[in-house]
Amino acid sequence: MPQRLRILFVSSEVEPFAKTGGLADVSGALPKALVGLGHDVRLLMPKYRGVERHAGSLTTAIPQLRVPIADRRSEGALLEGRMGSHVPVYFLANDHYYDRDSLYTTPDGDYWDNCERFIFFCRATVEAVRGLGWQPHVIHVNDWQTGLIPVYLETLYRDDPVCAEIATLFTVHNLAYQGVFWHYDMPMTGFGWDFFTPAGIEFYGKINFLKGGLVFADLLNTVSRAYAREIQTPEAGSGLEGVLQERSEDLYGVVNGIDYEVWNPATDPEIPKRYTAEDLEGKRSSKASLREELGLRDEPGPLIGMVTRLAEQKGIDLVLAALPELLALGCQLVLLGSGDPHLEQAFAEAAERHQGQVAVRLGYDAGLARRIYAGADCFLMPSRYEPCGLGQLISLRYGTVPVVRWTGGLADTVKEFDPIAGTGTGFGFEAFSAPALTGAVRRAVVVYREPERWRQLARNGMAEDFSWEASAREYVTLYRKALKKKNRRGE
Repeated sequence: MPQRLRILFVSSEVEPFAKTGGLADVSGALPKALVGLGHDVRLLMPKYRGVERHAGSLTTAIPQLRVPIADRRSEGALLEGRMGSHVPVYFLANDHYYDRDSLYTTPDGDYWDNCERFIFFCRATVEAVRGLGWQPHVIHVNDWQTGLIPVYLETLYRDDPVCAEIATLFTVHNLAYQGVFWHYDMPMTGFGWDFFTPAGIEFYGKINFLKGGLVFADLLNTVSRAYAREIQTPEAGSGLEGVLQERSEDLYGVVNGIDYEVWNPATDPEIPKRYTAEDLEGKRSSKASLREELGLRDEPGPLIGMVTRLAEQKGIDLVLAALPELLALGCQLVLLGSGDPHLEQAFAEAAERHQGQVAVRLGYDAGLARRIYAGADCFLMPSRYEPCGLGQLISLRYGTVPVVRWTGGLADTVKEFDPIAGTGTGFGFEAFSAPALTGAVRRAVVVYREPERWRQLARNGMAEDFSWEASAREYVTLYRKALKKKNRRGE
């Protein structure tokens, strides 16, 4: 087993080049942490419009890739740039597929040719590996957009001398997004109809990219241990729980990390006064500044912060239902986010009704997000489901006490505070209901009224280690497991 692994990390979006959500954050941070552990890591993603702004000068790695799509060939090229100073990034260029206003959608819905766009991406990735002159030990693929890569490696390319020994790890960041397309697109994949079966990539009469990754990858993981268990149940399995149960021995959970250099209240340039766990005075100043910025009154109760998508998955409807009780407890609420129009309107109306107690900013403001993490006393995440979650990890880093629903990564990363022992990092609730949410906030308010105990709780959270280095070490273990499994099958 090689000590220094060669890892090709394939993702449809990578921060800072292109982003719609948390997948990009992971894809931008994990490879850097793996390089920090001494491994040879390279990224591969589509060359969307505008990536040059962050990639530096691009060079040509492979001038022409001719990729079979049905009975024709689509042409592309592989360009090379850098992420930081240490991580090479390959950009798959094809302007017809990727030079567009956004990554996956128009204002009216998904691009009509997303199936073809990501068939091309998956097969071109394999073709690029054949032509690079650099052979990875492991290809780490992420979410449905890359789900056909393990299928190609195990079928059409299984006898190719370059591809035959490459192991695959498939990471599911959110099982709800699966890449499901009508069966008439099957010929574009290059697979025979014998793969369009329940044992292959067929899913209720359609093609399912994510299912392809689940069935054919050597090893599987998702972004928390609790979510790995939950997705094997009918309630959270999105129709794929049977596939996941069959592969339960190959399914692992690894909690995402955050970049502790980026998220650090001791150095954050966006917050009014920097602070540490040893000296929390700057946090009190940040709260006062945030209240002044948002027009909130100076009151003795805790300030609850939320930086979130306004979607029912995030439990936003619970917050609306519980809001009168939360205000009656003496809490204030600040929310930053955007999403469903009816939820945006409901929160805007709540802010109008409760001026001085509720502040809502619709949209996204990176600087304000940081000031909320620093200035709030509590950070609320009442999600219906949450594969991992990053908000609670950032809030812990900033000494802002998370109040969460016990689901997915929230259950794995937040520990209920024990006021007697002084252990734990936050407060949680089980039932998806407004009274359960209110109960957790009420417990937080009780502790908040004891300043020394509250400071201990904040310091507990700041002492937790959710850096990417810790997660990267777990991923290296999975890469080695995937290689062992691949080698056993080859023998």
